[in-house]
Amino acid sequence: MDLARQLRTLLERPEIIVLPGVYDCLGAKLVEQLGFEVVFTSGFGISASTLGMPDVGLLTATETLYSVDRIASTVNIPLVADLDTGYGNPVNVIRTVTDAIRSGVTGIILEDQQWPKKCGHFQGKQVISMEEHVEKIKAAAHARDDGDLVIIARTDARASEGLQAAIRRSQSYYEAGADVLFVEAPQSVEELQAIAAAFPDVPLFVNAIEGGKTPVLSSQQLQDMGFDIVVYPLAGLFAATQAMKSCFQHLKENGTTVGWENPLDFQEFEKLIDVPHYRELESKFAADEDNSEQE
Repeated sequence: MDLARQLRTLLERPEIIVLPGVYDCLGAKLVEQLGFEVVFTSGFGISASTLGMPDVGLLTATETLYSVDRIASTVNIPLVADLDTGYGNPVNVIRTVTDAIRSGVTGIILEDQQWPKKCGHFQGKQVISMEEHVEKIKAAAHARDDGDLVIIARTDARASEGLQAAIRRSQSYYEAGADVLFVEAPQSVEELQAIAAAFPDVPLFVNAIEGGKTPVLSSQQLQDMGFDIVVYPLAGLFAATQAMKSCFQHLKENGTTVGWENPLDFQEFEKLIDVPHYRELESKFAADEDNSEQE
């Protein structure tokens, strides 16, 4: 089955889809090998890992799509990509979406922030008009053409205009062609419930960031509320960062990694990155040196 169609089929199930957030190919391979059905590329994570900079609009479209393309080529499960604002006006959105589809992306998030955007859980966000983002969603639907790409319309209006304004915007985005609605950064369980109540028949997306503005709930709790997709976009980034910090701190203090707790060994890591497969290829296409010398 086509991966975009596979994502749509998953959306039709009553069970919520749990998306781990990744920022590189290694993380994506882990997600697939652990049995998750869909993977998510985090703009925050790509900005942090690629540039060492915060998610405040410094990552370009080219840098985002380069990373997303490489990650998509690594796995055989649907991939949902955070494409920020689409990087410009509706014509720019068409270019961005077309390139994403060409890379194998099966779902995209387009948000209604002004550029340069900010992480959805940062202060100081500003949004464009609802009418402007409606046209961007229409442009994305145009670029999708007859394909199955899933368009997730995100609004950041909760921060500057309030929850009801964010809900109104979401309704307009759905009417413009979005498949899934995403009200970013609701600030309480009651607000999450209000969003779910406003859209009982529309697929809903929710963002769970440890230490962010939205209460981090279990996938089962969110499913019971009425949400269809939950992404945990930064847990992997935070975990990897803490593990590296611990390792490097031990090395700095002791002059060796001996004694640092590391449950993953070299052989296990070889399996993760398919070293046996490449050794087999090397063997298959190795030149026969003895025969070559005789000839």
